[in-house]
Amino acid sequence: MYQLDITLRRGQSLAARDRGGTSDPYVKFKIGGKEVFRSKIIYKNLNPVWEEKASILVDHLREPLYVKVFDYDFGLQDDFMGSAFLDLTQLELNRPIDVTLTLKDPHYPDHDLGILFLSVILTPKEGEHRDVTMLMRKSWKRSSKELSKNEVVGSYFSMKSFFWRTCGRPAFPDLGFCRAELQSVYYQNAQFQTQSLRLSDAHRKSHLWRGIVSITLIEGRDLKAMDSNGLSDPYVKFRLGHQKYKSKIMPKTLNPQWREQFDFHLYEERGGIIDITAWDKDAGKRDDFIGRCQVDLSGLSREQTHKLELQLEEGEGHLVLLVTLTASATVSISDLSVNSLEDQKEREEILKRYSPLRIFHNLKDVGFLQVKVIRAEGLMAADVTGKSDPFCVVELNNDRLLTHTVYKNLNPEWNKVFTFNIKDIHSVLEVTVYDEDRDRSADFLGRVAIPLLSIQNGEQKAYVLKNKQLTGPTKGVIYLEIDVIFNAVKASLRTLIPKEQKYIEEENRLSKQLLLRNFIRTKRCVMVLINAAYYVNSCFDWDSPPRSLAAFVVVEDMLEDEEEEDDRDDKDSEKKGFINKIYAIQEVCISVQNILDEVASFGERIKNTFNWTVPFLSWLAIVALCVFTVILYFIPLRYIVLVWGINKFTKKLRCPYAIDNNELLDFLSRVPSDVQVVQYQELKPDPSHSPCKRKKNNLG
Repeated sequence: MYQLDITLRRGQSLAARDRGGTSDPYVKFKIGGKEVFRSKIIYKNLNPVWEEKASILVDHLREPLYVKVFDYDFGLQDDFMGSAFLDLTQLELNRPIDVTLTLKDPHYPDHDLGILFLSVILTPKEGEHRDVTMLMRKSWKRSSKELSKNEVVGSYFSMKSFFWRTCGRPAFPDLGFCRAELQSVYYQNAQFQTQSLRLSDAHRKSHLWRGIVSITLIEGRDLKAMDSNGLSDPYVKFRLGHQKYKSKIMPKTLNPQWREQFDFHLYEERGGIIDITAWDKDAGKRDDFIGRCQVDLSGLSREQTHKLELQLEEGEGHLVLLVTLTASATVSISDLSVNSLEDQKEREEILKRYSPLRIFHNLKDVGFLQVKVIRAEGLMAADVTGKSDPFCVVELNNDRLLTHTVYKNLNPEWNKVFTFNIKDIHSVLEVTVYDEDRDRSADFLGRVAIPLLSIQNGEQKAYVLKNKQLTGPTKGVIYLEIDVIFNAVKASLRTLIPKEQKYIEEENRLSKQLLLRNFIRTKRCVMVLINAAYYVNSCFDWDSPPRSLAAFVVVEDMLEDEEEEDDRDDKDSEKKGFINKIYAIQEVCISVQNILDEVASFGERIKNTFNWTVPFLSWLAIVALCVFTVILYFIPLRYIVLVWGINKFTKKLRCPYAIDNNELLDFLSRVPSDVQVVQYQELKPDPSHSPCKRKKNNLG
């Protein structure tokens, strides 16, 4: 047996795989077809520096070390950037060697894909190390079903080699033997400096993030002009680890006002670094780089809002941000045997926290959600063996938690309990089942979307899995038991503020079917308006005298004609190529597709408010109208308009960095459109999947 110590130094002149002419490279090491190490991701860099170390135990030197480089693409299949191999038989024992590997593509061997620089040292190991390896292998087989992905990101073992790697703080699962003994042997033989993850014996909860970073993008000042008209169309990208956010585009300005707020999860106790880049949007061309800056969170105090004016490097101008670091929300994972709501004392504390008496205590904390992911049945076979390696991703807005993987099983049992803090009762819980593939991105197996307001507490239900678009069924069902506790008054108040945007959604793409569907939806809304216009016109024609008389008494002409002048930009003297024109047409089509979707959704949301599609929102509208009617009875309308106008005009003076919003539009954004109603609709499962019937069959 040998120990191979590898130091991954850096890469040089790697292949560009992203549209911006860069890549997000990471490296995989494999021996005998098994992945034994994966490096961290270096974002937007063709000359990355890793300086990462790994120790691998190998039984013999016949198998070469394969090195593969990939470009990370969130939500998509990672792009291949080249591979190479290292012949271990050519290494001298106990001697550090610097290795230069030339990356190639086996399908295009003539292409130069860059260089990797490594340092390796091969050391013979005998005796007790073999015993430790076998002990770890046997224990892994017994505990693979209990190992949580959130405690250990990846552990790979084989008969030829093994490598144990964790995220920052390695965690040792309960493997059926002395925990201290395992740690002691691990320290002595593998020489890793680790820190034991201490879990509460009562709850065994694993908090995935240590805090929340709330960021408000206020404005930009004196940005660099990138267009021929002396202006820019700026937007900003934020990145904290794997988390990304992209702001909206502000057309034709060098002093944009964004007023956008979003949250990142803080995983590191000492903080982290937020990378910020500013870009100029160009239709049909590569977007222009305006500048970059960083925010070091380790230098910011907690529970305090910091106003930051950041100078853009490699460019011109400033960005103004508000950054607030807060403590972690109650988001956790535990086994099915231990959960918060079954503990009577903890349940009473949760009910007290969201009681009507605590209306004005932390308005952002609306409620508590507990999700039991029990099992799935009849999943799709994604592997060539006719099996799958399924795991679940549970999402609530931007909070994402994962179960462990159950290998080679179409009827997996997870028995995990997830808890979330609810910031918006109109959020939708999404549970997605994937098939784990170590060499590429996970395969999609099915998904369900469940609005929180439609959940029946404490009921175990079988949900039929749907396709990616949530428009039709796919193979398999998943059993969930969900409980929701919330404060109705807080939930109502939060309905009137802007909805939280998901920052991990894929960008919209041009689709002929989607464009046609949005056109038909918009046509329906327009026809409703036309019919309403005919109805109003019939009042003027006195087709029905009582109706016309009532309209004459009630209606007052308050229409104002506004003329808008069209600003026409001078034509670009610059000649665009054929490909650029195609891109420009595609951008226009996507814009038309999105505008049709917004117009149709707006009309459908108004209709669904009156159709009682979401009773909570319809009742809220009725209560608001009743309160407004009572106020009008006691206070003249002119005073109400005066107070409203003063509030609107002085808002920027009282709160210079307040985010602009329209309460009516915020309310309508919570009402589902017809497309969302179909997506959230539960499909009827096969009666044979009923939990009650399953128990009876088992008893029989």
